Amino acid sequence: MAVTKEITRLEKSNVKLSVTIPKDEIRGQYNDMLKEYSKNLQLPGFRKGKVPQEVLERKFAEALKNDALGRIMESALQEIFKEENLPRNERPLPYSTPELQGEPKFDLEQDLQFSVIYDVLPDVKIGQWKGLNVEYPFAEVGDDDINLELEEIRERNAIVMDRDEDASAQNGDVVTIDYQIYEPQPSQSKTGEGSPLEPQPSQSKTGEGSPLEENGDAPEDMQRKDFAFTLGSGTNVYKFDEDIIGMKKGETKEFDKTFADDPIIQSVAGKTRKVQITLTSLKEKKLPDLDDDLAQDVDEKFNTLDDLKNSIREKLNKNLDWRLREKKVNEVLKKIMENTPVVIPESLIKVEVEGRWRRLASYYNTSAETLMQVMGGSERENEWREAAEKALHSRIIIETLLEELKIEASDDDVEREFQRMAEENGVEVDEVKKHYNEQAVINLKEDIREQKINDILLAENNLKPGKKENYLDFMTDNG
Repeated sequence: MAVTKEITRLEKSNVKLSVTIPKDEIRGQYNDMLKEYSKNLQLPGFRKGKVPQEVLERKFAEALKNDALGRIMESALQEIFKEENLPRNERPLPYSTPELQGEPKFDLEQDLQFSVIYDVLPDVKIGQWKGLNVEYPFAEVGDDDINLELEEIRERNAIVMDRDEDASAQNGDVVTIDYQIYEPQPSQSKTGEGSPLEPQPSQSKTGEGSPLEENGDAPEDMQRKDFAFTLGSGTNVYKFDEDIIGMKKGETKEFDKTFADDPIIQSVAGKTRKVQITLTSLKEKKLPDLDDDLAQDVDEKFNTLDDLKNSIREKLNKNLDWRLREKKVNEVLKKIMENTPVVIPESLIKVEVEGRWRRLASYYNTSAETLMQVMGGSERENEWREAAEKALHSRIIIETLLEELKIEASDDDVEREFQRMAEENGVEVDEVKKHYNEQAVINLKEDIREQKINDILLAENNLKPGKKENYLDFMTDNG
């Protein structure tokens, strides 16, 4: 299609694309559309494929013009955006739909002119990125960290035994319960069935949030049998732990409970409900001693407890090395971001924030819309928006450096990575390759490219250790 285009830069990484299509092109495409309709449309009084074009134009004039206008504009945009030499900062972002400006007029006697606005990758001029003085936080693996791992190993190797029949439940016990959470009894109208002069049962006027006098039904999703968990472990979403402490096996307890305002329990969040719990099983954990026998039970390659401790220390240090590298790169990028202002396209920020809502909703097994209502959407979005802008700022700098430095991942790079993974996991290279289809290899190449740019960033800047942090905090902090 013969078109001319003009790109105008706007604020906030927007561009305006103005397109002109010659009237001869318009007429040609319009006639082609008429032939298509004439061939496939059937009207009363005409055989299929024999409807004259002038009849179509007379009967469907406006509809035909609107259809032709949409087809021609869409075809022109597709052709422009598919041009190989179109710079990436003139292509619309994947999540940015071009927005039509004004109302273009379809006229077979005139050139068609229209404009669209859309988000593009921002123009980025990388500031100083070499020779920066960068401090990074660090941590060390201590005895407390190893002991914490040992306690988790003891938990995994614990023996669960029935407690005495007259024992009372306490934190650390493994309990099995049947529970029901009741809906409140529907209130009865005082002018309903029966004589208005007859005395009516008193009804609670305090509504939700106060003790309930009557039980309604317990919906299917609010009742469960044989629900097992460890008291005090935090794995019981309804937080029944304190209510069960002191109960004995076989005991049934009914009580009013005000639930936390937590989206994971959205149907009762912040409400008071009548709850019935029956303790059907009460067990205790017997943790194994920290000795050579435990080490040998964990893995036959360990002869002594010291062997197990050394293995834990090696694993934690390996994780620490990986995290320390990540922290160093993040600190370098923070410095570069100070030297490299970037206007983040609004569509990218929106997609990033929406993605956070979807991931959190998936974790809570609910919808993003429901989660936004429960958690206060606007306030949380403001927090996430700031984090999203920083993450996107950093990502755009990385992508720009990858392009400017022409960093690529070769097939040889991929082979070396396969070899490394095979050695690390103690398997043959072919076994590793079996898990990588064509798309997975493409993704692996992107990972290799990023590792290369990270190597360059670390090598080209002056890094020194700064604040020492607790190992666990260091490993879990996202900053």
